[in-house]
Amino acid sequence: MDNHVKMKRIRRLSGILFVVYMLGVAYFMFLADSFHRTAAADLYRYNLELFLEIDRFSKVWAVHGPLVAIVNLFGNVVVFMPFGFFLPFHVRKLRNGLVIACLTFLFSLLIETTQLIFRIGVFDVDDLLLNTIGGILGYAVFCIGFHLYRRRKKKLRKTGDYNAEETGTL
Repeated sequence: MDNHVKMKRIRRLSGILFVVYMLGVAYFMFLADSFHRTAAADLYRYNLELFLEIDRFSKVWAVHGPLVAIVNLFGNVVVFMPFGFFLPFHVRKLRNGLVIACLTFLFSLLIETTQLIFRIGVFDVDDLLLNTIGGILGYAVFCIGFHLYRRRKKKLRKTGDYNAEETGTL
């Protein structure tokens, strides 16, 4: 199988993974029983004070152990890493850290606002921060991978083991 066909398959598979990822995010943000998302609250719940929840979870860590804090703090970062990775992989115009940070922030703001409007979960500015950091880290992983890919491609060209017409490009 030539490299062009291989790249097409990788792109198709990553597109499917991105759709599955987006559906998973929607499920966990709005429907998951384990995160108490199925029943709407009577009141609007929100936190507009930056670092308030982050500080609260650092105290929860000391009282209830690390699992609750890890899920809430690091989970918000890790869940948004694929967003920052897949967007520049599929859309060349989005290969800019500032653009990815803004899009991740806007996507997170959409989720948080939807949670506020439907009173499912809590609108939390700390989540906006952590989610945006996750998108930026995902973009960093993409950049590292893309750099390694281009470096390998360049090395293969120098050694003559590479036929530029047969390979796909990211």
